[in-house]
Amino acid sequence: MTIASRPETAQVWEWLSEIPDPEIPVISLTDLGIIRDVAWDDDTLVVTVTPTYSGCPATSIINLDIEKALREHGIEKLKLVRQLSPAWTTDWITPEAREKLKAYGIAPPVDGTAADGRLAARIQRLGSNAPLIIECPRCHSTKTEKVSQFGSTPCKANYRCLDCLEPFDYFKCI
Repeated sequence: MTIASRPETAQVWEWLSEIPDPEIPVISLTDLGIIRDVAWDDDTLVVTVTPTYSGCPATSIINLDIEKALREHGIEKLKLVRQLSPAWTTDWITPEAREKLKAYGIAPPVDGTAADGRLAARIQRLGSNAPLIIECPRCHSTKTEKVSQFGSTPCKANYRCLDCLEPFDYFKCI
């Protein structure tokens, strides 16, 4: 691909928005907020990716999916850059993705509870015994309880609704 014929970065962002997260296929990699930058360095497309956490088992699959999708669109020279700082936070999940998670049956992260310290400040204001209120994605009840810190993937916790009695995953705040 010559520099004159290379696609605009907006087009590349659109292509990336079509790649589903391998663990939660109803949201894309851009919905998740892990694609940090797309830029051309001469004739090489550089895509910067921040994994949800450094040990995420899906990272290699995500990189393969990005490479496959972009090669299918004619990108010949491609460099994937892993960026660990700043660390990914659930605050980067788009509002649209949060709605998609709910519709899929996963409770999205509670706003303002990411690892940036806001949860700690909130707990201090409310008292150290203030529980995190997680809404059931099925019946919308706030009468829920944590069953396990670990759900179907390491980034989710398992909860149960005390009204509809259904179990569900909660996308943990990171």
